[in-house]
Amino acid sequence: MAEQRRNLPSLDLLRGFEAAARNLSFTRAAEELFVTQSAVSRQVKAIEDHLGVALFARRHRALALTEAGHELYRATAQALRQISDAASKIREGGAGRTLTVTATIGFASLWLIPRLADFRSQSPDIDIRISANNKMLDLEREGIEVAIRYCTPKAAPEGAVKLFGEVVLPVCSPQLVTRAAPLARPEDLRHHVLLHYERPEGVTPWLSWTVWLETMQLPGLKAAGSLRFSQYDQAIRAAIDGQGVALGTSPLVRQLVREGKLIAPLEKKFESSRAYYLVISADATNRPEVKDFAGWLLRLAKQERRHRGEFKL
Repeated sequence: MAEQRRNLPSLDLLRGFEAAARNLSFTRAAEELFVTQSAVSRQVKAIEDHLGVALFARRHRALALTEAGHELYRATAQALRQISDAASKIREGGAGRTLTVTATIGFASLWLIPRLADFRSQSPDIDIRISANNKMLDLEREGIEVAIRYCTPKAAPEGAVKLFGEVVLPVCSPQLVTRAAPLARPEDLRHHVLLHYERPEGVTPWLSWTVWLETMQLPGLKAAGSLRFSQYDQAIRAAIDGQGVALGTSPLVRQLVREGKLIAPLEKKFESSRAYYLVISADATNRPEVKDFAGWLLRLAKQERRHRGEFKL
């Protein structure tokens, strides 16, 4: 333990580094921390000297994190957030009415956050913090109460409750098929730009245009163009803006279709082997606010399952 502590830079240095890494600017970090720009620069240099590596690539009028910088930033941001959350709970008298929920970035952005106002109206005394992350976090270690896991049944952890499955089908803006070429058959995709979701850590065959076209027996189809995104919600936002056709996944796009922001012009669809699961930390199962949130989530999931037939074959 003593050896570990000797390896740690001081908290003040880490706060300066975290602010600089988040803003990619010593000047903005200094303004945020109410210190001088040179003070932040010295703090970062002290950590670099302590670790023996460069954390920033210093370019003309710009900063960029090195690989080591990215690694330290992820750990530092997480640690400072946990310290801040703990301090808030203690300051509030330990009432414990704060709830952290982790989910994939796409699910958080497209499904969960648009519905949180409903939960807040029912439980206004519960504060929610969303930790959107495409990696599966360890709930106990990270101090997270609830997770919505997106995975295959085999990968679902013990005790997970299935919320709903998903259907994959092309979606686009209604204006796209009126101002551009028609889109009545899968073959018509050759006249459109395809919006691809490509996760940095690897391919996603269940949301791959290559796989979808092969399923439609159109493996050689050449589209009019392509745009590629590292986050799923970015691809869907581009579809809403009329920039092309995305592979939509229900339930994430169902509300957008209901609102007329997207349409599903093709009848062809297929069911993914993946689903969304509710997972509760073993340390939080008996907390009233966790039970309230889980109950609300399960009620919405039941509604989603009733609407599965909206996207017709």
